[in-house]
Amino acid sequence: MKTATLASLLVLALAACQPAAEAPAEAAPAPAPVAAEPAAAPEPPTHPGLVVETLDDGTFDLAAQRGGWVVVNFWATWCKPCLKEIPDLSAFDASRDDVRVIGLAYEEIEPDDMRAFLKEHPAGYPIALLDVYDPPGDFETPRGLPMTYLIDPEGKVAKKYLGPITSEMLAADIAAAGAG
Repeated sequence: MKTATLASLLVLALAACQPAAEAPAEAAPAPAPVAAEPAAAPEPPTHPGLVVETLDDGTFDLAAQRGGWVVVNFWATWCKPCLKEIPDLSAFDASRDDVRVIGLAYEEIEPDDMRAFLKEHPAGYPIALLDVYDPPGDFETPRGLPMTYLIDPEGKVAKKYLGPITSEMLAADIAAAGAG
């Protein structure tokens, strides 16, 4: 019995060492599906709408500002270049009858905390708190801060700036457009 068991094990071992029967030829791989190009983000409107509740100045309606220039400034309290812009934008807003500035705070902050912040860093223009998960649909979601739009008297975006700006830049762009 011992010999029969050894013989059986030897047959099994030798069978395991034999090359496997050839597998059937695989069908040629199907061509990879052509990936559809991702849908391009829709272009923001040339004449954006914006209606927001400001902290202390009531409702700001961009359409109601037609006839004058509007500076729409996305900013945040933690953004150092944004903070540097506040006094300059305030002075620019105060010095020109044809310009209105609106600050859109793009961060999660409670109204009372923003009011306390603005006591330390006063802005001479209205400030609105935005929902970062639902920003104004007619403006691109900021990819960086500050992000500013210059809106002309007809309500059209005249220029978009990503990064810090100065009142001199704004005045030059307004003058280049043939105003002021």
